Amino acid sequence: MWHADVSHLPVAARSAQWLARMSPQRHLHPDFGPSYGAQPVPYGIPVSVVSGRHAKVTVSFRYAAESDRVAYPLGRDTQIEGGAAAPGDRHAVVVDAATCRLYETWDTRLVHGRWSAGSGAMWDLRSDALRPDGWTSADAAGLPILPGLLRYDEVRAGHVDHAVRFTTDVTDRAHVWPARHDAGSVSDPRFPPMGARFRLKVGYPLTGLRPDTRAVLQAMKTYGLILADNGSPWYVGGIADARWPSGMLDELKALPASAFEAVDESSLMRSPGSGRVR
Repeated sequence: MWHADVSHLPVAARSAQWLARMSPQRHLHPDFGPSYGAQPVPYGIPVSVVSGRHAKVTVSFRYAAESDRVAYPLGRDTQIEGGAAAPGDRHAVVVDAATCRLYETWDTRLVHGRWSAGSGAMWDLRSDALRPDGWTSADAAGLPILPGLLRYDEVRAGHVDHAVRFTTDVTDRAHVWPARHDAGSVSDPRFPPMGARFRLKVGYPLTGLRPDTRAVLQAMKTYGLILADNGSPWYVGGIADARWPSGMLDELKALPASAFEAVDESSLMRSPGSGRVR
């Protein structure tokens, strides 16, 4: 699903309605980059890579009924979004390189030696299986976070081959494939559902931009953005990395939200329970 080409898909029937309610006067905001103020770590979602020998712990979940009740490879070496004392979403994303499993938690905390989180999910990176319908993950849409994050190395190489995770503030109490969960504040189809896919319009000019900016924007034309969580409008996800160049971030911030359109991705679905596309 993350690697599906959506440049040829028809515009969604409610595209104009959704965009009108998603602060179209705003600009894209890269939710990653250098840290400012008191934050001790780079801005963005960090990723921890561990070996199969890493110790695993039991995590207590606030939304236990929709969380994977497995042992998670968390420890003092686990990087938490914003730092160990941060407010906010406090995502933890951990990849077990030996087993090709991805562990993600939200509102991750270690207090008096005990781990807790709002919710958690484990993904087999060799499988296309989605979560049970109605289950959240570490994101409100019930999708994995890691595949939708921009990564410094791919951007620098000039080749981003996947859709990008993004957020908006008001969503419908509904979700569309490939999302499995919703957490909207309104029951109104004029607002976008979780899982809605947006793409940068084909005619948006890329000339005169930095090569790294062009790589990101071309991915947004080809693979698009997937609405994955509630948050600030048009915030796009990236891995926390001190190397992100300010010049690229500034050019991304100049991209108007009005340059996007929603697409109908229903024709890509092979099975409701799978992220594999036609």
